[in-house]
Amino acid sequence: MKYFISFALVLFLSTSFLQAQDSEPAYPSKYWSSGGEWIFSTGNVEGQNNVVRWSPVINLQNFLNFDRSQNFGWFTGVNLRNVGFIYDESPSIRKKFRTYNLGVPLGLKFGNLDKTFFYLGYELEMAFNYKEKTFVDERKTDKFNVWFSDRVNLFQSSVFAGVSLSNGTSIKFKYYPTGFFNQDFTISEMGQTMRPYENLQANIFYVSLSFDIFDRGEFSFGD
Repeated sequence: MKYFISFALVLFLSTSFLQAQDSEPAYPSKYWSSGGEWIFSTGNVEGQNNVVRWSPVINLQNFLNFDRSQNFGWFTGVNLRNVGFIYDESPSIRKKFRTYNLGVPLGLKFGNLDKTFFYLGYELEMAFNYKEKTFVDERKTDKFNVWFSDRVNLFQSSVFAGVSLSNGTSIKFKYYPTGFFNQDFTISEMGQTMRPYENLQANIFYVSLSFDIFDRGEFSFGD
């Protein structure tokens, strides 16, 4: 009986050791990861009362990760993002703007990639859908939606930096040096040509919250 117990104990310890070894990722490592994003944004419109905009949907992040070691890696991917801002044109008039963007990021990760690490990078985004709303005394008076609108810059550059915590929560800060509007856009009303965004310089800045966006999950693949 004692030999059986000894054998069972050795077998249990060996299996536990092999499972622990298998759970440790080998480097270099390549894998897909994905997740949503809660965005809190402002347009930083000078001279206006900027209002924080919360957009929890639809924001989808899909990353292709290349971890070179436990402490350094890089990533790219394809993202879908709801980006916009709100400001008060006067005490009674509120304007809301947003675009849906398709973005391709290129970023670096450094720190303990299994626990807490920092990341930063650049993302080029294409604004493919534009929406504008006007509220007067809290009542919506105008709204329109345009695909590939000339009212905004089609391609928008952005830079970002963030931290991924050991529990999988990620906090990101992002800034768009490209102006939101195409300030040369013209419309004709009553025989006159006007530029409605000529004096409206808006550069979006946002803070976002995500969960497990760099998780290896089940989408790893071999070298």
